Amino acid sequence: MVPAEQAVPLAEQASFDLGAALGVPALTAHRCLTINEGGPAQLAPGALAGRTVLVTGGAGAVGHAAIQLATWAGARVISTISSDEKAALARAAGAHHVVNYRTQDAAHLIRDLVPDGVDTIVDVAGAQNAGLDVAVIGRHGAVSVYADDGGAPITLPVRPLMLPNARWQFILLYTEPASSKRAGVAAVQDAVAAGALEVGERAGLPLHHFALADTAAAHDAVENGTVGKVLIDIA
Repeated sequence: MVPAEQAVPLAEQASFDLGAALGVPALTAHRCLTINEGGPAQLAPGALAGRTVLVTGGAGAVGHAAIQLATWAGARVISTISSDEKAALARAAGAHHVVNYRTQDAAHLIRDLVPDGVDTIVDVAGAQNAGLDVAVIGRHGAVSVYADDGGAPITLPVRPLMLPNARWQFILLYTEPASSKRAGVAAVQDAVAAGALEVGERAGLPLHHFALADTAAAHDAVENGTVGKVLIDIA
C-alpha cells in the first residue's frame, strides 16, 4: 500500500515492464540532471540544449534513465563503461559517446570531446570516480552522486574546484524536496508519453523476469550485479 499521490498513472501506450522499471531509477535520474545552478528544475524537450552530461555506469538502471532523459531534454551525453557489452547498452540508450574507463584514458578523451568541461556528471561511484570528475568538470558544473560505493570517503582538491565553482550534490530520492519529486514525476510522465523512456535490450536496459515463487533468486541476481533490470512477474 502506498499513499495515493505516489500512485502515478501509466500512459496508455506504456508497457507494464516499463512501468515496473521506472519509479526510483527515473526519478533519481531526473533529480541528478536538475541540480545545476541556473539549470532547469524540470526536464522537457530543449531544457538541456547546449549542455553536456557525463553518465558513469550508463548500463545501470539510473544511468540508463539519465541517458534517455538527458537526450530527450537536448543534452549531449557521454557515458563511461567498463566493457564492450555495456558500451553497446549505453549507445542503445542514446549516449552520443562512450568511453571505456578500464582500457582508455577517460579524462583525456572526455576533455578532447568537451574542452571546456562537462556541465553535469551523474555518478554511480563518487569515491572511485572523484579524480575523473575533478578532471572533466566544467565551470559551474555539478556532480550528482546517487549511490554509495562501499562507504568509501570522497577526497576532493579544494583549489581546482574553487576555480570553476563546481558543486557536488548527494542524491537520495526519499529525502529530496517534495517540489523536486513533483517535477520529476511530471517530467517522467511526459517523457513516457513521448516515447523517450524505453526498456529492454534494444533500448539499453535488459530485463530479467522471475516468477513470484523465485523472488529469492531475483534478489540473488541483483546482489550478483546482473546487468539490467530485475522484474518479478505476479500472475
